[in-house]
Amino acid sequence: MLLRSTPVAAALHVTSLPVNLLFVCSENRLRSPTGEEVFSKYPGVNAIGSGTNSDADTPVSGDLIEWADVILVMEKSHKNKVSKKFKDLLRGKRLVCLDIPDNYDRMQPELVRLLEARVARHVRFN
Repeated sequence: MLLRSTPVAAALHVTSLPVNLLFVCSENRLRSPTGEEVFSKYPGVNAIGSGTNSDADTPVSGDLIEWADVILVMEKSHKNKVSKKFKDLLRGKRLVCLDIPDNYDRMQPELVRLLEARVARHVRFN
């Protein structure tokens, strides 16, 4: 699997694999762990899930923002929180809202399909 040399890949500022994807929801219990589990299986992809709430299983942190090539949040509220808290660290990063509501169980097939479809709009996989 390779990132194609396309405008999308260029916009991500990714020139080679591996690519680091950070998934963000509120609690890091359902949606972002699903993203982590699904995309960690892709060759050349490192994925971590995190949450915006202080009691999240893995709270989003400055270290995670710095590590990530692409930050994929589930809702606009997550994008707002990440943008506000980590404004200086987001320079040169791609912050994407996937618009996936909190209506799914962890690894629910519909959630997996939705994540794969929405992430593919922003990250090209061969």
